[in-house]
Amino acid sequence: MSGMLPEIGALRGIFRRVREGGALRAGRKLLGGALLLVVAGCASIDRDYPREAAYALPPADTQLARSVAPLLQGRPAGHAGFHVISDGIDALAIRLLLAARADTSIDLQYYLIKNDLTGRALVAALLDAADRGVRVRLLLDDVFTGGYDEGLAALHTHPNIAIRIFNPFRRGALGRAVSGVTEFRRINRRMHNKSFTVDGQVTVVGGRNIADEYFGAREDARFSDLDVLAVGPVVADVSVMFDRYWNHETALPVPAFARMPEDPAAALAQLRRVVADWKAEIAASRYAEALRRNALHLLDESAGSLTWAPYTLIYDSPDKGVPSRAGEAPLITAPLADAFRAAQEEVFIVSPYFVPRRSGVAALAGLVDRGVTVTVVTNALAANNQFAVHAGYAPSRKPLLEAGVALYETRPDADVAGAELVAASGAKATLHTKAFIIDQRELFIGSFNFDPRSANLNTESGVIIRSAALARGINDLVVAALPEQTYALFLEEHGRLRWRDQRDGIERVWTHEPETSWWTRAVAGFMRLLPIRSQL
Repeated sequence: MSGMLPEIGALRGIFRRVREGGALRAGRKLLGGALLLVVAGCASIDRDYPREAAYALPPADTQLARSVAPLLQGRPAGHAGFHVISDGIDALAIRLLLAARADTSIDLQYYLIKNDLTGRALVAALLDAADRGVRVRLLLDDVFTGGYDEGLAALHTHPNIAIRIFNPFRRGALGRAVSGVTEFRRINRRMHNKSFTVDGQVTVVGGRNIADEYFGAREDARFSDLDVLAVGPVVADVSVMFDRYWNHETALPVPAFARMPEDPAAALAQLRRVVADWKAEIAASRYAEALRRNALHLLDESAGSLTWAPYTLIYDSPDKGVPSRAGEAPLITAPLADAFRAAQEEVFIVSPYFVPRRSGVAALAGLVDRGVTVTVVTNALAANNQFAVHAGYAPSRKPLLEAGVALYETRPDADVAGAELVAASGAKATLHTKAFIIDQRELFIGSFNFDPRSANLNTESGVIIRSAALARGINDLVVAALPEQTYALFLEEHGRLRWRDQRDGIERVWTHEPETSWWTRAVAGFMRLLPIRSQL
């Protein structure tokens, strides 16, 4: 999810038009008075709330450390071990297993954690770990925390759990709307990073948020995504990134903006009762059996299939979340641009929210002009969960095809690894993987979308792995899936856009957005008329 905030942008636009309208100047005092009343009714944010700096714990003799140590022996300096996770059930099972094996610390940084089966399973695992004495630090963006304050506050009262929230909104009935009007430049900047690190020994980074659709646990939605489990020096690098965000001014403890329970012990006891109910619910689900089956020997199998390679962890400075400092902040786009410029033969982009704008189209066309094959895989309108993103992407298709870029759009019936257990046959598939492959020798996996929000507003992270084996493996998997899982875009002889796909060996050509209703196409077309591209 690219963290778009259309409702905030709309509110901002309404108030801007009221402010600028000459005919409405007489209403300024009334509007200002009403806004003051609204602001007064919203809980303020205490930016001076006392915070102590905290850092990753030093290495200790833990069960994970003992498991990882033999794997590190004899490895070249600067090399880490990587295991790519494409299966959704495996991806959750690995996180739960790591939490269960934690002895000293769990640090997790996410854009969203939903109150659904997988989110509850993870919270239950974190609470269990904290009860064992494990220090848990949860760093979460605030976009999707609406209604969660009571639970976050209760968790935060646990002596071994600390929660900080990135760029929080005001609370209260109209708090988010007021933030959208009065602090738009700040709250429009979100933290999209994703990492899960245990005992300073193992980390999982990639594109998955914590919600059922990312782990094959929803019957009405299937998200194709990619994570990578890693051991070795990259774990310390992820911990440094986490600490930079954790100790940054944008990360505020829960008491700085949310009402804390008057009786912390009672609140924590109530949360434990809720979590016990969650565990019973999860244990009774079909998904739980799949988790148990996949969890068996999963970590051991992952360790045995590690690919060792040099790497670079890349991420935005948390200063990107501060409007006044964002322009000077070190950005993830710099090393990514370097990797693209170094391409000699092939660039393969997999990006669910692909909005290249003119500069991006020109950059990709420039690669083609110097002989580099450029392929882009993104979502078709029928598979996209963000109409506004599609509206931003659609105008770039014709110029990209004219420049020689190969375009493929994921079909809504595409296969999603790990979703076969519970997904209904009619569930829509949505590409959520963010991966770039350069010359089949470098592979990027992370949270970065090829769109203006990732480049200019959201903070992002990921890892560039310099392994021909991994790069070719992912490249081959994607290429093999293209004929039966995507629409291939092309321009017919009169320059009109067309889509080609194959079903059971039979080729079909579409003259409009495939497998969409006239209403869907009308809505998407209308959104192209709106000034939204700068906010994507």
